[in-house]
Amino acid sequence: MNRKYLVGLTAIAFVMVVLVSITRENKIDNLLERSAAIPQTNEWVLRRDYAEALRSKISKDPTDVKSILALTTLFIQEARVTGNYMYYDKAALKCVNKVLKQDTSNGEALTFKSLIYLSQHHFADGLALAEKAHQINPFNAFIYGLLVDGNVEMGQYDSAVANADRMVSVRPDIRSYSRISYLREIHGDYQGAIEAMEMAVNAGGEGDETTEWCRVQLGRLYEYTGDLKSAEMHYTIALDERPGYALAWAGLARVAVAGGQYQKAIGYYRKADSMINDYSIKEECADAYALAGRKASADSVTSLVINELSRDEQIGVSNDNIGHYADRELAYAYLKVNNYDKALEHALMEYNRRPGNIDANETVAWIYYCKKQSPEALPYLRTALKTHSRNPVLLCRAGLIYASIGHRSEAKALLEQAMLGDPNISVVLKNEGLETLRSL
Repeated sequence: MNRKYLVGLTAIAFVMVVLVSITRENKIDNLLERSAAIPQTNEWVLRRDYAEALRSKISKDPTDVKSILALTTLFIQEARVTGNYMYYDKAALKCVNKVLKQDTSNGEALTFKSLIYLSQHHFADGLALAEKAHQINPFNAFIYGLLVDGNVEMGQYDSAVANADRMVSVRPDIRSYSRISYLREIHGDYQGAIEAMEMAVNAGGEGDETTEWCRVQLGRLYEYTGDLKSAEMHYTIALDERPGYALAWAGLARVAVAGGQYQKAIGYYRKADSMINDYSIKEECADAYALAGRKASADSVTSLVINELSRDEQIGVSNDNIGHYADRELAYAYLKVNNYDKALEHALMEYNRRPGNIDANETVAWIYYCKKQSPEALPYLRTALKTHSRNPVLLCRAGLIYASIGHRSEAKALLEQAMLGDPNISVVLKNEGLETLRSL
């Protein structure tokens, strides 16, 4: 074939690739239609119409920073409602990068980019961006919230507490109260955590997604302290205030599991799963299937979780704009199917990114216990316990690990504390903890 002809074809192909890339870059993303299972509220209609109006403005003026950032906000909000973080994180990140291309020091764009990176579990990058945004706007409460979140995820708890104090002094509202609640929880103060989360709920607007998210977290705190009646009440209120709220259905499912009503729980979990893409809901549903004796269904759901998380991870590797680190989630999913080597592989990947984080350390310690290598679990367990958390799952696991290496007194103290108040935790874990406690 003629050499000039080949060169010409190559040039044409290159131009086409560039044109396609530019077209994709300039395309203005839109809100996707929600699942039919999600109630079609007036809130959704207004949000969808507002998005269309913003897209129209941006198409007329691609440098309209105000409209681009407003559209970014809608993408971030819609991700929370639908759980479609893969699509909306990418769309939001494209928007903020467009703004930062015009102005590298745009504080609002940097703030959104930090939030997106934290959402993708790129915690170190998200924290670095929050610190950069803070230098530009040192009195912004929202940025203080990102500093709290980033420091928590990186295991820098003293810095998280300091930033939470600054946040609430600048703006005492639902966002600051909810973060204070979590910090109190991981430092062992459940009563204080409940009080702060109640303040968060009372500070929010009734029916708002953020308010009902906080109400569900309040219900979860009551579950951990054994007050299932209060937990169920708050999940029911959340559904009244925000009909069809998936996380509230999942909360009612956990209460049903605690009462041995496994089929009822499965129904609630499936309802929640039809409304939002949330892997923790899927995994809890798999546990309910297992308790109901439906092993094939449990394995099927777990396999789905593994496949989808792995797919998202690979997309993240091949495309810098999307995908999030999901190694901790994958570790627990592999644990459910007894693939301990893969579970440990992913747990250590998570640990290596944030070795000071208590959750990452708990995951590694627990997998070593499941592999019957408890001595290797100890250094990770000690780090997991460094904030003096009274989380019953953590305490129960810690007690089992200490019991397995013959530390009877430590094991007994931890297991007794874990079972205090009869917390609502995994039935399998609780039974193992109680059986071990009786033997000590």
